[in-house]
Amino acid sequence: MIDTGLKDKVVAVTGGNNPKGIGAATARAFAAQGARVFIHYFQTKSVQGEGVSKIGEMGEEWYIAAQTMTAQHVVDEIRAAGGCAEAWMADLADPAVILQLFDRAEQAFGPVEVLVNNAAHCEPDTFLPSQAGDRSIGGLGPSKRTITAASHDQHFAINSRAVALLTAEFAHRYLARSANWGRIINVSTDGASGFPDEISYWASKHALESYSRAAAVELGPLGIAVNIVSPGPVQTGWMSRELEEKVLPGIPLRRVGQPEDIADAIVFLASHQARWITGQLLYVGGGNRMHQ
Repeated sequence: MIDTGLKDKVVAVTGGNNPKGIGAATARAFAAQGARVFIHYFQTKSVQGEGVSKIGEMGEEWYIAAQTMTAQHVVDEIRAAGGCAEAWMADLADPAVILQLFDRAEQAFGPVEVLVNNAAHCEPDTFLPSQAGDRSIGGLGPSKRTITAASHDQHFAINSRAVALLTAEFAHRYLARSANWGRIINVSTDGASGFPDEISYWASKHALESYSRAAAVELGPLGIAVNIVSPGPVQTGWMSRELEEKVLPGIPLRRVGQPEDIADAIVFLASHQARWITGQLLYVGGGNRMHQ
């Protein structure tokens, strides 16, 4: 049996309220290793007033409804399995939240030793003029609109700025307590180098990757490893069955990803087994994208 060295480590995971999401799966995976997990989430307001139980199993409508949930269901699952978890809701677009997140995690379990930046904002936008009824991803994805200052800033505030600020605060508290071991894993996406129809989302993830590499160089001498997990198409509830079938031919392993596929990679990068890995981007997408 492999010992990951994660027992009793304090892990903070952002973006953990979607029951089918990567954040929730990651929290469960760390808890299964005996880590104490602090789950951040952001609960949006319901537009339709319907919970996920009253909507189909997956697709855009279900995914939007899932964002209205708390992360208490994840906490309850972990505790029922004998693990330790707490959850806290906050908007990472507010810089003041950064300090509060670490304060609350420390109050619950102690200093954060593993930081997983998974929270993301994604609303499809484009350089093209908006057109009524226009749909992205071959007519099977969410509606898109022309980029605005607001759409740009919303993406970068959460997907890159919050990651940078959380990383800096992690390092600050790490040095203050004279720690010698830390892990930061940032969740990107396999089209971060540039992708149509969701231009601000993908660009902000590319910035996240740049921050990650710089952090790996600067924080490595302190004993902090920083790596990136870049998921391919993962069924977190947003893909309809039709969209799943559409993307399958581009995946050599011929299945879409599951949240647990990404969570396992994240746990690996935090584990003792990855002790000499830093500054790396790991594609986890069934071969959907490969290094050239």
